[in-house]
Amino acid sequence: MNVITLTELSKIYPGGKKAVDSVNITLSSGEVFGFLGPNGAGKTTTIKLLGGMLTPTQGSCTVFSLDPAKNPEKVHALCGVVTEHAQMYDALTGIQNLIFYGSIYGLTPSESKKRGLELLKQLELYDAKDQKLSAYSTGMRQRLSFARALIHQPKILFLDEPTSGLDPESAQNVHDMIRLLSKENGITVFLCTHQLRYAQEICTRYGLMEKGNLLAEGTLTQLRSKVCSGATMKIKATEIPHELSCYQTPEGILEIPIQSEEEIPKTARRIIESGGNIYHISTVLPSLEDIYFHLTTRKESLK
Repeated sequence: MNVITLTELSKIYPGGKKAVDSVNITLSSGEVFGFLGPNGAGKTTTIKLLGGMLTPTQGSCTVFSLDPAKNPEKVHALCGVVTEHAQMYDALTGIQNLIFYGSIYGLTPSESKKRGLELLKQLELYDAKDQKLSAYSTGMRQRLSFARALIHQPKILFLDEPTSGLDPESAQNVHDMIRLLSKENGITVFLCTHQLRYAQEICTRYGLMEKGNLLAEGTLTQLRSKVCSGATMKIKATEIPHELSCYQTPEGILEIPIQSEEEIPKTARRIIESGGNIYHISTVLPSLEDIYFHLTTRKESLK
């Protein structure tokens, strides 16, 4: 059974702004899906549609075959949400916040406390469990927001810029937890972010959005084959033949576009035969950022 299904999903706000335009996506259990694009791409609107906070203008979306607009309580019981700005109760301590939110999901106080303490240890907040939230730093609040989202052991985790405000070490801890949740617990992660490099590190599949439109969807390998054929050979050498098409970086590295790895020994041989010396060769495949900018540039050129 599909965990999340979007079928021709569209949302038009009053005034005519189309925030989401005929998006089709299907997710299976345990996927870490990166829903990527800049502010205004339609990412947050999509999460609100999947959470039942908004009703589609056209098309449909389901979560475990449930219509979020018709069954919001059932959908919320299956989902956890982490937004960019953690909103909880400043007058309560960390563990008191988790016990409170656990009760909302039907957990007993003892169940909430046990589960909450486990999560606080995982997120390195155990020593601050009895501190009021008002004393927490931005990063600590964001990690507590993760604990709140996981308190009821959801089957789906919606993340909207989850590492905002986190230092590199805390962000890495969040990355590790996301991988663990999907691999060992089978949780499906729906990650919304504009940080493409960050998404490339942890996601298994991607959907690239711009102005409500899904530009492309698939694994990194699939996106590379669909969008950016070939790779770039980076080389540090002397006596480069003039006929080689290349670009020299400010660091003195030559970048030569190639269509396959078979071109690497041929290119190296030409440099050596021309009397040059080779000090370094590496091959760089298109990154998620390269793919996204290729798609948006191509779209602009077609207008």
